[in-house]
Amino acid sequence: MLYNLLYPLADKYSVFNLFKYLTFRTGGAVITALIFAFVFGPVIIRKLRNKQKNGQPIRKDGPETHLLNKKGTPTMGGLMILLGLSISTLLWADLTNGYVWVVLFTTISYGAIGFIDDYIKVTKQSSDGISSKLKLFLQFVVAAASILWITSMMPAETATSLAIPFFKNAMIDLGWFYVVFAMFVVVGSSNAVNLTDGLDGLAIVPIMIAAAVFLLIAYLTGHAVFSDYLQIHHTSGAGELAVFCGALVGASLGFLWFNAPPAMVFMGDTGSLAMGAALGTVSVITKHELVLAIVGGLFVLETISVIVQVASFKLTGKRVFRMAPLHHHFEQKGWAEPTIVIRFWIIALILAIAGLATLKLR
Repeated sequence: MLYNLLYPLADKYSVFNLFKYLTFRTGGAVITALIFAFVFGPVIIRKLRNKQKNGQPIRKDGPETHLLNKKGTPTMGGLMILLGLSISTLLWADLTNGYVWVVLFTTISYGAIGFIDDYIKVTKQSSDGISSKLKLFLQFVVAAASILWITSMMPAETATSLAIPFFKNAMIDLGWFYVVFAMFVVVGSSNAVNLTDGLDGLAIVPIMIAAAVFLLIAYLTGHAVFSDYLQIHHTSGAGELAVFCGALVGASLGFLWFNAPPAMVFMGDTGSLAMGAALGTVSVITKHELVLAIVGGLFVLETISVIVQVASFKLTGKRVFRMAPLHHHFEQKGWAEPTIVIRFWIIALILAIAGLATLKLR
């Protein structure tokens, strides 16, 4: 909004020329989202605690320590992230850019699905919210609308193409199958983050790391000179998503202040579903869907652990892990929660660096 309002005045007032620069507006988005969390976070947490007398329902089949240490902690803290992210993006992004709107639409829609799920859980004081089938159906409906919207804004020759990392300008046209593939990227990313969100601070830092990586990817992809130099696919207008990713970094950092062990609030499905969908949608627009699997490799590992556990138990009656997702396995082995969280952060950082390497190793 500030860009649309103030940059046209740059001819008269040269100071407004700052709003021309994507780097300046991205920095502004980071700081705005962070300040929002610091200022309004305590208010949001207080209201959530007042509304949720018993806090988030704890799974009875989860680790026993959670019933003792996490009982009474309010959920739906993802509202803090969503509000800060949305306000900051609307304030600093170019609102004539369609990619900004489609990412906001997807993020807020998934946040709404998560909010309804969290609300049912809190109201019924049960770990069961929306049925899995209904939740997936709603996620795929939103993903389908978003992907069709994205492809309609892209040039026909690249709209349904998949970029292959490590190869120079390698693109495979998947035709209409790309729409299905991209839908699974968004839905899969959303649920992978949701599965990872099980310990204090565990999910939010990898989200922040992935958002920072895609901030850079969006900036480079949207910049004709840099994308040509790196020999990656250029998507005109995608650079504006750097502002969105910057806002996500700031909002995540602010949320971490309250989610650090011991957590004052949980993000709940309201935050995890929305943040995962946001990362998935940005990866689709920037044509770095496969890179997301590397950068968000921690989320992938957590998801695979659940798939392997379920498949193994159904086929053989035996469990591969002591408990799934993977972080619970290490809890059952006796690892302290902060140890698991910090080591998983390290893994997320290493995978993010590996994902960034794909930009140059071609």
